[in-house]
Amino acid sequence: MDTALTRLVGVRHPVVQTGMGWVAGPRLVSATANAGALGILASATMTLDELRKAIREVKSRTDAPFGVNLRADAADAADRVRVMIEEGVRVASFALAPSPGLIAELKEAGLVVIPSVGARRHAEKVAAWGADAVIVQGGEGGGHTGEVATTVLLPQVVDAVDIPVVAAGGFFDGRGLVAALAYGAAGVAMGTRFLLTSDSTVPDAVKARYLAATARDVTVTRAVDGLPHRMLRTDLVTGLENSGRAGTLLRALRHAAAFRRLSGLTWRQMLHDGLAMRHGKNLTWSQVLLAASTPMLLRSAMVEGRTDLGVMASGQVAGVIDDLPSCAELVERIMKEAGDVLEALRAAR
Repeated sequence: MDTALTRLVGVRHPVVQTGMGWVAGPRLVSATANAGALGILASATMTLDELRKAIREVKSRTDAPFGVNLRADAADAADRVRVMIEEGVRVASFALAPSPGLIAELKEAGLVVIPSVGARRHAEKVAAWGADAVIVQGGEGGGHTGEVATTVLLPQVVDAVDIPVVAAGGFFDGRGLVAALAYGAAGVAMGTRFLLTSDSTVPDAVKARYLAATARDVTVTRAVDGLPHRMLRTDLVTGLENSGRAGTLLRALRHAAAFRRLSGLTWRQMLHDGLAMRHGKNLTWSQVLLAASTPMLLRSAMVEGRTDLGVMASGQVAGVIDDLPSCAELVERIMKEAGDVLEALRAAR
């Protein structure tokens, strides 16, 4: 299926696997790329050496294009960009809007720049700064999310910018792809659907928890880091919501210390990243620490399989997913469904 997205990044199918921390590693990204979609490697939870090693591992597993996702406001963002340029990464994906200077540096090096946004004004801003495309996520999407549904936000962004728009939030099959194309998008991006594949390294017990979830089991909470965060409802989430200030601070310090040891970051760097999320928002210092150490909460579930101690970011689509195909099977199925839907629409005219 030929769209502005496939032409821009050189993939066969207009499907993107998003850069999920602790989930989108070399195995999942390379499997996605070999399936003809765009895999995005999550770098925020990696050290610089781990990032370089992960990029090289993906390249050893596939010759297809892939991307790397990073936080534009991270203290070492410039160093990560340098690694991406040196290692010949095709696509730079951002969870937050990169600066005009960073976009220019990446484009000069030949990378395609695709920020993720959750509002029309943010899409307009990055487009004016030179972004090549934009992923727009509606409120149905997992992780940090907004309040506007994809069906409302997507057409606003499509009408506002002249660059390819990729739709995220609520997509899991070929019907959704056709719907996104009808709105004017150039493709769809999916996180939870790719997390729930056999190529994902997420522990089986965690995958089982997702598969058992209904749409009502997916909630939005501010208790983790002070920002709207869509995830599975667990005892941990409920406990955080009911914790007092002292309990929250103690928990935040414990997780922050653990993430500092694991990541190699200094306290100064962690506070920088936490404060970057605090900017313009009324977060307590406990929430700043939790924001900086949220990767540790995610790691507990996504790596260690501790559904009792970890956070499981999730889109609402978890409530309608009931299988674990390989990435190749998933992408093939999506494209076949999309073709069948388009054929049925033509026949109905």
